[in-house]
Parts: sequence; C-alpha cells; structure tokens
Amino acid sequence: MASVTSLTASVNQRLATALSAALPETGSADPLLRRSDRADFQANGILALAKKAKANPRELATQVVTRVETGDVIKDIEVSGPGFLNITVTDQAITQNLAARYEDPERLGVPYADNPGTTVIDYAQPNVAKEMHVGHLRSAVIGDAVVQLLEFTGETVVRRHHIGDWGTQFGMLIQYLEEHPHELDHKDAQVSGEEAMSNLDRLYKAARGHFDSDEEFKTRARRRVVDLQAGDPHTLAMWQKFVDESKIYFFSVFEKLDMEVRDPDIVGESGYNDMLAETCRLLEESGVAVRSEGALCVFFDDIKGPDGNPVPLIVQKSDGGYGYAATDLSAIRDRVFNLKANTLLYVVDARQSLHFKMVFDTARRAGWLNDDVKAVQLAFGTVLGKDGKPFKTREGETIRLVDLLDEAIDRASAVVREKAQDLSEEEIAERGTQVGVGAVKYADLSTSANRDYKFDLDQMVSLNGDTSVYLQYAYARIRSILRKAGEARPAAHPELDLHEAERALGLHVDAFAETVAEAAKEYAPHKLAAYLYQLASLYTTFYDKCPVLKAETPQQVQNRLFLCDVTARTLHRGMALLGIRTPERL
Repeated sequence: MASVTSLTASVNQRLATALSAALPETGSADPLLRRSDRADFQANGILALAKKAKANPRELATQVVTRVETGDVIKDIEVSGPGFLNITVTDQAITQNLAARYEDPERLGVPYADNPGTTVIDYAQPNVAKEMHVGHLRSAVIGDAVVQLLEFTGETVVRRHHIGDWGTQFGMLIQYLEEHPHELDHKDAQVSGEEAMSNLDRLYKAARGHFDSDEEFKTRARRRVVDLQAGDPHTLAMWQKFVDESKIYFFSVFEKLDMEVRDPDIVGESGYNDMLAETCRLLEESGVAVRSEGALCVFFDDIKGPDGNPVPLIVQKSDGGYGYAATDLSAIRDRVFNLKANTLLYVVDARQSLHFKMVFDTARRAGWLNDDVKAVQLAFGTVLGKDGKPFKTREGETIRLVDLLDEAIDRASAVVREKAQDLSEEEIAERGTQVGVGAVKYADLSTSANRDYKFDLDQMVSLNGDTSVYLQYAYARIRSILRKAGEARPAAHPELDLHEAERALGLHVDAFAETVAEAAKEYAPHKLAAYLYQLASLYTTFYDKCPVLKAETPQQVQNRLFLCDVTARTLHRGMALLGIRTPERL
C-alpha cells in the first residue's frame, strides 16, 4: 500500500502554496509548521519570510490566510501575534487519515526512505572468554533498536558484532588449555550459557593464577601468542574452542535480551587479520602514516597531549604488532569496498570518541571515506547507579548483565502477579520476562544515547510514569476492551464530531510516520520512545473522558473502538521497533 500523507504534510502543502502565491518571488517557502497548544498547528515561518521580503509580517499573514483552501482538511486559520498562523483541522480529516493508516496494518502509513542505502552497523561487542556486564547493555540495546528502525524505513542493514577475540591474553588461555586439555569438555550434549561462562571463568582465573605466579608458564604463554599470530593450525584450533564456548554464552544472553544475533554477523578482531599488513602498507605508501620511533603513526594538527606534543594514532607498534587502529581501519576498508556501505555506524561508548575521531580522519585522508561514504559514531553515555556513580555491586564489582536481567524479570513478575486476574503461573512467568526485559530496554532507549542514565529497577517496573510497563499495560487495556466489544466492531465514521480527547489522540497517532522517519534518520530511538509515552498518556485521557462500549450511539461505539484499535496497532508497532514485546493480556 502507498504511504499515507500525514495531516502535517497536507496542511504544510496548503500553506506553502498560499505563501508562494502571496510572495511569488520567494519560490517555494517553508511555513515552519509545528503542533501547538493554542490550536492543532502553528506556522511561524512568515516572520522570517516577511523580513526577507521587507514586508509587514502580520499583513503578509493576513494575505496568506485569504489564499488558504479550507473545508476538507483545514477548518479554521487565523493570524496571531506578530504574524503567526494558528490552524485547526477538521474532525473529518483526522478520522479519514487514521482510517487510511488502519488499512495498512503492517506499516501504518510509514513511508520508505526516499534514497535508501546500505548501512553497516557495529554494535553488541562482547569479549571472548569474558563475562558480559552492565557496560555491554547500551551498545546491544541501542544498536538493535537502530537496526529495526533503519530496516523498517527501507535501508539495507548489515549487522556487525566486532567481538574482542584476539590479543595477548589468548596466549595465556590457550597454553593453559594445552596443559589441561579437558577443561572445556562438556558432559552433556547441550550446555547452557551459564555453564559455558562458568567453564570459561574458571579456566580464565586458573590461567591468570599460573601466569602471575609461574615464570616458566608465562614464557610458554608468550610463545603461544607468537604461534597464534603466525597462524599455527593447532594453536588456532585451541583458540577456536574459546570462541565457540563464548558464543554459547553470548547467544544465551542475547536471547534473554530478546535480541536476534546471528553467527555470520559476528566478525571479530580476528576477522581482519589478513588485511592488517596491507592496510599499513597503503597508509605508509600514501603518506597518511609515517614511521616515528619505529612505530607507524598518523599525526593530527588538532590533537595534542597535556605537554603540547602531538598524540598520534599508532597503527603498527615498533615491535611489529598491530593495535586496535589497524583492525578498525581494516574493518572500514572491508565495509566500504566489500560490503559496499554508504554509511558506517558505530554504537560505541563515548569514552572511545577520540579513538574513532582519529580512525575516521585517517580513513578520510586515505580516501576510504568520502562524500559518498560517511562514518558515524553513535556515542553512548554510562549506566549509573542510584547514587549517580558508575553502576557497581556493593563490593565495587562490575555488575553481570545476566544478574541484572534476572532481577528485572523477578521484579516485573511480582508486578504482573499482583495485577493478574486470569493468568496462569506459566503466563505470569512469560509476561514477567517480557515486562522485565522491556523495562530495562525502555529505560535505556528513552534516554538520549549520549547521556548517562540512572539504573533504578524500582522506577523501571513502575506502572506509573515514563516506563515500558505503563505502555504495555495501556496496550493490554485496549486489547481487553476490544475483546469485550462483542458484536461491535471498530469502524471509522468521519461524519462524527470528535471529543477534544479524541482529537488529541487522533492527531498524535497521525504523527507516527513522521516520528519513525525522524528517529531512523537521526539514529534516535529516544524520540520514538517519547512519542509512544505521549501516545499512551493521551490514550489514558481519552479512556477517562470518552466511554467506549457505553458511547451514546452505535456509530460512536464503532468509531471509538476504531480509535482504540489504531492506537493499539501504533503502540504495538512502535514498541516492536524498540525491540520490546507488548503482551495481549496483563
């Protein structure tokens, strides 16, 4: 189905036509239309246009009003203040536009982007043989939501999970496994993620103990690093055991987060090993990188240390080893030239911003990034505890992500059980998981990515306020009303006058497509979250002020059921784009 023209776009077009007629020398003019508390919309673009044309803004506004076509969409338009326009749309237009969205249940009128391209998004980057902790939460949750938004608007999205699967610590681990070959053996065919992580954690601690206390083991471990980097088949096979064991664990955590992470999308640091030498050669031959004290470095005029000396990006160390920069630059080459990306998006902690600024600048100088290919770091802030400090356990340890999710599920299950009327224990457990995981995700996504936020489970699972639980209960309430409707069916009646609460709800539902497009374009899931919270709030007001099943006429019952259903569909689709479930019953 073709996309639905929103009321904002329809009104904007009529005003733009009237403006062009009043000021033909300006060509196409933007009325700068926005939602308003004084009317349905306000246009304030006339002031700037009048200044440019050396005209009186209020007189120009009056001329525009006389040229605006009213009747089907615009009910009333009046001049306000120095030259603002206050616009009220017809009840008929609101209902008709919602009916058009209702006929498109999958997309609800959301258009595809005009010029979709290919985005490679780098997110959810755990480390092999290490526990996932609260610090891994934001990259995974924000990245997954951005993937959903981009794909829904027509972008071709290539997921990349750049896991930490290479480096000197693997020499220690592989050597220990070589000397204790059955440490990662499984008694059962099916091993859980918790068991896999327990095996890895136990082995890591034992290997670290040997490395720190036994000089001969330390020597053997360092020799093993050389074998690994040289591609020794036996050493690589041992390394692969750690990767495979870690993936069992990763997949279990992502499954608990209700995220799809596919094995082919996991391309870690090791995936670019074969490109590192060529990356260095290309940078050095082009003069982008130079040798300094034996290391291959890229220098920047605007990046200096506290002593005033330049701080370089070290691509290759003086001992011949490669750092993160070489891997990240090789990944850019792969994503641009092999995957044919137009956009490289990195969902990475804000504390790595300087590193990525240097990497992107180097890639631009090398010609790998240009006007046709951009790289963007979607930098995110830190998860804080209630005390406003980085989130830790009472003992000062980093909090395990699995423990955090389990506690959220337990808290949510208690809330669901308290409110549940006709749910079995099995259903309470299922809903508790959906509500708990949704609460954690929504708390993250409702905050602008670049800001820190406080992790407060009490607030997250609250039925009141800006929480996913509030939105999920709003959806479940609507589904309950629709089940109770009996013979009555949702049906749009454009001929009916609308209550003030119906108008407010209808106008907000109509803005869904524009909100999704904006959130996708700006990589800003928090804008969609804010829209959905307001939608649930407006629905609550509508529910309080407008009887649905006991409305005055059968037509009004049908129309209000229709408003309920289109709101539910919008909540359901919007929450899905954030990666959050909306249970039918709560």
